[in-house]
Amino acid sequence: MAMSQPATRPASKPVAVPANPRFSSGPCAKPPVFKLDNLADAPLGRSHRAAVGKDKLKAAIDQTRAVLGVPADYKIGIVPASDTGAYEMAMWTMLGERPAEMVAWESFGAGWVTDAVKQLKIEHTVHTADYGEIVDMAALNYNNDVCFTWNGTTSGVRMPNGDAIPADRSGLTLCDATSAAFAMDLPWDKLDVTTFSWQKVLGGEAAHGMLILSPRAVARLESYTPPWPLPKIFRLTKGGKLIDGIFSGATINTPSMLCVEDYLQALDWARSVGGLTGLIARANANAQAIWDFCDAHDWIANLAVDPATRSNTSVCLKFTDDRITDGAAFAKAVAKRLEAEAVAFDIGAYRDAPAGLRIWCGGTVETSDIEALLPWLDWAFHAEIEALSHA
Repeated sequence: MAMSQPATRPASKPVAVPANPRFSSGPCAKPPVFKLDNLADAPLGRSHRAAVGKDKLKAAIDQTRAVLGVPADYKIGIVPASDTGAYEMAMWTMLGERPAEMVAWESFGAGWVTDAVKQLKIEHTVHTADYGEIVDMAALNYNNDVCFTWNGTTSGVRMPNGDAIPADRSGLTLCDATSAAFAMDLPWDKLDVTTFSWQKVLGGEAAHGMLILSPRAVARLESYTPPWPLPKIFRLTKGGKLIDGIFSGATINTPSMLCVEDYLQALDWARSVGGLTGLIARANANAQAIWDFCDAHDWIANLAVDPATRSNTSVCLKFTDDRITDGAAFAKAVAKRLEAEAVAFDIGAYRDAPAGLRIWCGGTVETSDIEALLPWLDWAFHAEIEALSHA
C-alpha cells in the first residue's frame, strides 16, 4: 500500500561514502582482495588441453565441490555461455522424456518457460507467480521434471528451503542457482541439475557456466535421447555414455584461462572467509542492513512479500510513497543521482521487473559499504521528492 509522509530533504549530503560503489547484480563486485597481479599465474598462451591448463580446470572443479559441499558422486562441469548456457544444455539434453512442470516468478524463470513451450514444445504445465510472490512448490507434480530458479535474481524472491521437494520423486529437478550458489544453503539431495555462473556471488568473470549433475541426472542422459538435434556445445554423451572428461576439466570448447585463474582466486578468498558458512553470513549481514533500513523508513519496502522468501543476494526494493506518480521515472532518477555521486552503480531494477531498485548483497560486498550507501539512498529519495514538489 502506498504511504505518505511529510518527508523533508536532509540539510546536507552524507559524508561517508562506500569504499566500493559496485552493487550491480551481474557482473557482481570482485572479492575485496582482488588485484590484477593475483592473476599472474594464469597460463596465458598455453593450450587448455596442456597439463597446466587441465590442472587449473580440474582445480576449479575440485575447489567448487569443496566450498559448496557438493556430494562426491555428483558431476561438476565447466561449460560455455555462463549460467544460460549451462541451463539450456540441461533442458535440451534431458527434457522431453516425461512432462515438465515449468516454474517462474520472475524474468529468468519465464525465459525457461518460453524455451520449453515455444522451442522444445514438450508436454508441460506452467506455474507462475507475480513479482514479489513465489509459486507453491508443494503443489507441483514431482513425477514430472521440474524446472525452476532457486533465487529470482530480478524479483528478489528465493526458495526458503527445499522441503517441498520429495526425496522419492520420479522426475528430475532442474535448478537455476546462479544468484544462489555460494550465498544460500542448497539441499543437494533435492537437486538433480544445478547451474550457476562465475560472475555472480563470487564476482568472477563472465561467459563460463557450471553444470552440476546428480546420479539421477546422469542416468537420464545415458538412457534418453531427445528427438531434436543437439549442437556440439550441448552434447554431454557419446555412444549412450556420459563424456566424463567434461567433468574433470576437458571442456567442450576453449575456456579463458585468465577467467579460470580469476575464479580460482575467488575460491581461495571464499575459503579465507569461512567457506560457504562465511559467505552466507556475509550476504545475510548485507541484506539485513537493507531490511532494517526498510523497517525504519515507510517510503521503501522489500519487493518480496513474505520475509521467508527474501533474497539475501539480489535485494529488490520498491518505493511506496503515494506522491510518486511515475514509479519507473522516479526510481531511475534516484539511481541516476546515486551514480552521479559515485556511491552506487547499476542499482536500477531489472528492465522487466516492477519499478524500483536492486542492490546486490552477495558475499563479495562489504557490509560497511552497504551501511555507507543507505544514508545516501535516504538523501536521494528526499531530493527527488523535493524535485517533484517543484515540478
